[in-house]
Amino acid sequence: MKKLVPDALGIFRIPPFYYLHILDQSSNITRVLTGPTTFVRQDNEEVVEGPEKMVVVPPNHYCVVRHPVVKDSTGEVVLEASGQVKLKHGDLEVRLTGEPFPLYPGERMQEPVTKLKAVPRDTALRLQAVRDFSDNGINRLALDQWLFEGPGTYIPRIEVEVVETIKATVIPHTPHTALRIRANRDCKDRQVEAECRARSGWLESQERTYLDHTRRLWAPSQLTNSTTS
Repeated sequence: MKKLVPDALGIFRIPPFYYLHILDQSSNITRVLTGPTTFVRQDNEEVVEGPEKMVVVPPNHYCVVRHPVVKDSTGEVVLEASGQVKLKHGDLEVRLTGEPFPLYPGERMQEPVTKLKAVPRDTALRLQAVRDFSDNGINRLALDQWLFEGPGTYIPRIEVEVVETIKATVIPHTPHTALRIRANRDCKDRQVEAECRARSGWLESQERTYLDHTRRLWAPSQLTNSTTS
């Protein structure tokens, strides 16, 4: 669609799902006006952005907004005492599918609309916390690491970054063959519920697919002949 421009009288005809940023030069406050509507610009007003198309996040997609607006418990945008929208400066917000929305003055698109990542079976994402937060009752501290195991769709969080994608190692049903493992940090083995000290090593010989478990980090491992280890 072509860029919309006002007519000679300063009239903007805003179609549905478009918006304007209007600066009141008397108060120096910028407000948002959404379509469908017709806007007649006053002498003390200036259109500083738009008309722009609203952001549409389709199903199974997300986007990330920097300096997001503050909303109350009812979902309404909170205003400063001056009338300017209140922002969470320096913060980020993940937005999933929903109604089309405008970007308020000060908001910026940090990450464009992107398809959510589907994690297949026998694959996991190694996640790391970038700040302290509560994850469904689990207290995560900055630099903690854990796994999101497939199959499933990973929903991003601003408190978490994806470090890498891990694929399971298959332990074959072959005599005298095992997976040699060494712990990079203190952890608990989920198969035998045993505490493992950092740099300790052991062998996994049971026929299965092996995948690192949550809240622990393994060193690179290899298949080895168990009779020589």
